[in-house]
Amino acid sequence: MAGDDPGRKRRRQVTEAILLVGGKGTRLRPLTVHTPKPMVPAAGVPFLTHQLARARAAGVDHVVLATSYLAEVFEPYFGDGAALGLRLEYVTEADPLGTGGAIRNVADRLHSAPDDPVLIFNGDILTGLDIPALVDTHRDTGADVSLHLTRVPDPRAFGLVPTDGTGRVTAFLEKPQTPEEIVTDQINAGAYVFRRSVIDTIPAGRPVSVERETFPGLLADGAHLQGMVDSTYWLDLGTPQAFVRGSADLVLGRAPSPAVPGRCGERLVLPAAEVAPDAKLTGGTVIGAGAVVGDGARIAGSTVLDRAVVEPGAVVTDSMIGEGARIGARTVVEGVVIGDGAHVGADNELREGVRVWCGATLPPAAIRFSSDE
Repeated sequence: MAGDDPGRKRRRQVTEAILLVGGKGTRLRPLTVHTPKPMVPAAGVPFLTHQLARARAAGVDHVVLATSYLAEVFEPYFGDGAALGLRLEYVTEADPLGTGGAIRNVADRLHSAPDDPVLIFNGDILTGLDIPALVDTHRDTGADVSLHLTRVPDPRAFGLVPTDGTGRVTAFLEKPQTPEEIVTDQINAGAYVFRRSVIDTIPAGRPVSVERETFPGLLADGAHLQGMVDSTYWLDLGTPQAFVRGSADLVLGRAPSPAVPGRCGERLVLPAAEVAPDAKLTGGTVIGAGAVVGDGARIAGSTVLDRAVVEPGAVVTDSMIGEGARIGARTVVEGVVIGDGAHVGADNELREGVRVWCGATLPPAAIRFSSDE
């Protein structure tokens, strides 16, 4: 019987996880003015929902959320986690403690034995990581900590993690700049399996960076840190452009998640939204609950949040339209973030990188680009 397969039993042995969801999401503003980064909607639900659903699918049943910024938002939404088949607990940092400090701060909520594996995620990474394979690698190698590594074409913005022929980590190199410093294209992808007892070695009560202090310190002390390269889908959602892309990729089915509330395809229209029959929605576009899309509007690869309005003839591409915001008739937005409640008047043209703050009003035809630009 399938239930007697030893491999399947083994893959179910990780039962606890820590999710690091305390960051301020400064680079995502104005999306994060009223909403913590993990709660910004991606493919119709808060991004954190996708991470929790993937953890549950991997056999995790107890998750501790390490919260800080706008911590009061999480528990009213997710409650005790029963709706997701999980048991959720929440620990709030009075002062930001960094990644390592946050992990140590929630240690007393864990129930694992000293040698048991504990899964740890950063709350802003969208990934197709094979979680059971990472756990298996951790067990097979007897590692103290195992890291998900991925390969990127340009690693200069990341921490490099070279490994030897067996996958054992040999160094941590933070954001190299010269060609001589770039000794590998493997980077820390933000998901780990810790031996439970290792968590207790992190100093308590002060800020600690797991990337800059904990991992190099463990390596210097002779601990076994194992890397597993998994080059499936991976995206750091730290910028508005990346967040919009990640949401579209979830809707298109390029990024895996059991939490997408509908079939994968060109568009996801949530209940109570009104979309004109001749409006065109493509590229993984999401239309939020109660939003309105007018006649002839064209929306591609974008997210229109709840109760926002896109007026007739507007063109929205690779953009995020905030909750309750309004895009005027014939206005063009491309690679833009419109904050909650903002109003962009008719006949404007907003291009790459523009951010309109929450509640702001832009008059009609205030910004245009000439045809030769």
